[in-house]
Amino acid sequence: MNKIISEIRSWAGSIGIAFLCTLLIGIFIIQPTNVLGHSMDPTLHSEQRIFVSKISHTFQQEPNYGDIVVIDSRVARDRSVVDDVLEHPLIALLRGEADHHFYIKRVIGKPGDVLEFKDHRVYRNGEPVDEPYLKERMNYTSTEKIVVPEKHLFVMGDNRNNSKDSRNIGTIPLEHVLGVKI
Repeated sequence: MNKIISEIRSWAGSIGIAFLCTLLIGIFIIQPTNVLGHSMDPTLHSEQRIFVSKISHTFQQEPNYGDIVVIDSRVARDRSVVDDVLEHPLIALLRGEADHHFYIKRVIGKPGDVLEFKDHRVYRNGEPVDEPYLKERMNYTSTEKIVVPEKHLFVMGDNRNNSKDSRNIGTIPLEHVLGVKI
């Protein structure tokens, strides 16, 4: 009987360590995720599985122009490491919660950039942005000039005519950028 209990403890310890390692890797290093919706067509497709590097989020690094990022769209609230733990796919699965507030978008503007939307194009600091990844011509135009604040990004979906992005929710605080597609 003692041998069985010892074996169960050994297995439970190994499973616990594996679970903890999975959590740490998924929170701080790399995490798989699914694309939900068509806002990144034709680059990414709904239900496509991608991997996201969490290193930029862990060290608060600013992504590059054109990077595809996963963001927390709830920009009016602060984020903490507790959010990162509770939103890990394994924990979310155990809690029975789905994450519909995560968006996958492309970085268009960085702190200090002035963005304009005219002639069915995006202009960054007075120059048109080269965007060969777009699905179709953007229908959106605006007379407003947007200045991206410090420690924020402006993101948009590649399917500009079918995307909820910074045009709707505002600029994204850097701590809400959860990772960069690899």
